Amino acid sequence: MFTADGKPSDDDPRENGPTLGDERTTLVESLRCQRLTLEMKCSGLDAEAMARRSVEPSTMSLLGLVRHLAEMERATFRVMMAGQDVPRLFGSGDGDFDGAVPDPQVIAEAWEAWRGEVDFATRFVAGAPTLDITGDDPLNQHGSGGGRMSLREVLVGMIEEYARHMGHVDLLRERIDGRLGQ
Repeated sequence: MFTADGKPSDDDPRENGPTLGDERTTLVESLRCQRLTLEMKCSGLDAEAMARRSVEPSTMSLLGLVRHLAEMERATFRVMMAGQDVPRLFGSGDGDFDGAVPDPQVIAEAWEAWRGEVDFATRFVAGAPTLDITGDDPLNQHGSGGGRMSLREVLVGMIEEYARHMGHVDLLRERIDGRLGQ
């Protein structure tokens, strides 16, 4: 979080979470913090800044990453773990990055999709009787080797996915306005 003058706030929603939790609590809290970091790093930006590309020939942008992470949440929790047959959110291929244009409506739709997928995932994990439940990953899209994955492995994989992209988010935000940290 940031104060009105753009300085980091002492009120960071990622602080003071559970520190002595069980396995589920620890994994869920780690993923929650990664998701919050994405929101915090994108806060206060207009449509042009959200859609600004990194460097040629990359199509990476903050908006593209929000859309990509919405797709990952959907593919992981709705499709693989819950077994739902739902289409991609942003088309095939690199639609999550290619369609990231500086339009406020596109930005709003991306955040709405991401929040909807995060909400679904949060409810799914909370309702799972154990971290040992499994989902099928026959095409090895989630690192299973082409087989079943436990919810435990899925949560670790999503934490890794966010952590990998938070480095990109840091660099993109710094390029936009020089903001560092958090």
